[in-house]
Amino acid sequence: MLPQWAKVLVPAFLVSQAVLVHISAGSEHPPAPPALSDFPSQFNQWTELHEDPIDPDVANTLRADRLLSRTYQSGPGALPVGLLVAWFQSQRAGSSQPHSPKVCLPASGWEPVATGDMSITTAAGPITVNRYVVANRGQRAVVLYWYQTSRGAVAGEWASKFWVVAGALRERRTDTALVRLVVESSLEDRARNDQLATVTAADFARGVYPLLRARLPR
Repeated sequence: MLPQWAKVLVPAFLVSQAVLVHISAGSEHPPAPPALSDFPSQFNQWTELHEDPIDPDVANTLRADRLLSRTYQSGPGALPVGLLVAWFQSQRAGSSQPHSPKVCLPASGWEPVATGDMSITTAAGPITVNRYVVANRGQRAVVLYWYQTSRGAVAGEWASKFWVVAGALRERRTDTALVRLVVESSLEDRARNDQLATVTAADFARGVYPLLRARLPR
């Protein structure tokens, strides 16, 4: 439950953000959309298993300008990793912006089990990402996600909103991407399987972040 001060400051911040973005983006110069369709089907030890078509209703809810949804695997018998990249060219209107998995997953029936963040070293520099463990009836999964801007990866929802304002003021752009990785865990031996899923997702993030960094607008 939010403390009393947060109940006042949070709405005030959101309103201020919307106003600042709207005003400063009057002469917005959004970058050209990235060509996510030609994202590598193989990199490092990871190979694409299949595309994961997004339901039209879900795509309409996301309102992203570019979407990438695939499943990769590092080898036979290894845990698959579901990759979703939703890129937004402009957030000036307010409706086209990333939807936090902490909101979307519970709305889809996934109950949060654990939340936190973790640091990952990549060839493009260290990043901090959100780690989210969720369960839905007989299913359990580890989710890693972050917001990727022209400056790099941002874990926190509030930090990502701050950088939207900063980008609008300094660079006349408000583009950003939500990157989400999902690895199935198990209801049996939960601690061990959650750890295995986390290691798998982190290894994938280590390889995919530099590729996205090179392809998303800088």
